[in-house]
Amino acid sequence: MSEQRGRANAAVLVGLDFNAGGYSESLDELRLLVESAGLKPSALIQGKRQRPDPALYAGSGKVEEIAAAVREQNAVVTVFNHELSPAQQRNLEKKLDCPVLDRTGLILGIFARRARSHEGKLQVELAQLEYASTRLVRGWTHLERQRGGRGFLGGMGETQIEVDRRLIGNRVKVLKDKLVQFKRRRDVQRRARVRGDVLSVSLVGYTNAGKSTLFNALTHADSYTADQLFATLDTTTRRMYVEGAGNLVLSDTVGFIRDLPHGLVASFRATLEETIHADLLLHVVDASSGVREAQIVAVNAVLAEIGAEGIPQVLVWNKTDLTPVLPGLERDEYGKICRVSLSAKTGDGMDFLRTALAEIAAAKKSATTNLEAELHHKDSYVT
Repeated sequence: MSEQRGRANAAVLVGLDFNAGGYSESLDELRLLVESAGLKPSALIQGKRQRPDPALYAGSGKVEEIAAAVREQNAVVTVFNHELSPAQQRNLEKKLDCPVLDRTGLILGIFARRARSHEGKLQVELAQLEYASTRLVRGWTHLERQRGGRGFLGGMGETQIEVDRRLIGNRVKVLKDKLVQFKRRRDVQRRARVRGDVLSVSLVGYTNAGKSTLFNALTHADSYTADQLFATLDTTTRRMYVEGAGNLVLSDTVGFIRDLPHGLVASFRATLEETIHADLLLHVVDASSGVREAQIVAVNAVLAEIGAEGIPQVLVWNKTDLTPVLPGLERDEYGKICRVSLSAKTGDGMDFLRTALAEIAAAKKSATTNLEAELHHKDSYVT
């Protein structure tokens, strides 16, 4: 009985190597994702393929191996570290006789558990509905209305799958309208900050890089932090004072991840606009991670997807307390600060970051003053 309870949320993990690189790191990340979803990884099935199988993604022999692991572990779900087509997912569920999640579905589930604000919940629901709309199964024939009109002349009525699609479409429209209202509210707040000439800074980075810990250290806020993926989803904005820079606005945004589902990027686009409209991005990196360079690339890919690749960026190597990296700051060939190393947890190196913010704020203020003087000079000349 105790063994049954221990396996109540057991999950069989599946990861196939297609020679794309970063395979072992991707499996480690999958385990963390599964644990973040409240499941227990009980078995890992691996394999190598040149390309996915059109029907089952994995080969028929590998699917039999997965099915044996599901029975042995009494697993409640099988999680693929890949994106499955709706047909592949349905075929696998029939073969394995248990629910199957792909990477996108797993991340959506985590987001649904972690969303706290009303807007965050709406964004997650929108992403889930758009994901589900491609996975409606044609298994509802027993619920079809056999006649759409009166008498024997009536044709086939509306099938359940058509009803589902229509209901999902209606709900998606309602959600998008509500999110537009949130966007308008943020636009008003943003314009007020611009009029006040306040430096806008956004924290971005890979999930679990320590953004929220850094945010709390800088603003003395109490945002939720935990050593897990996607601990916080909702964008939090606070005004803070930095000596030499004055007041600035700091925003903590949702963490990124490799292969972040496009539906989530689209649904959270309104929230991520805090990033798009920022004057500066503090790109927080887990300096203790062995794949930090790949994580930097993944974050920059998402920034490009939302149109934020041109915003000035300073790398913040966090968690120096776990590495031989010493706190400090580095400059590029033009003398501008390009990287700060620190530990948000212990506070070591935080003064270097404040120095960087003061320097960047002063440069922005100087550039604004020069531009205003130039415009005034042109106006005087025209007059």
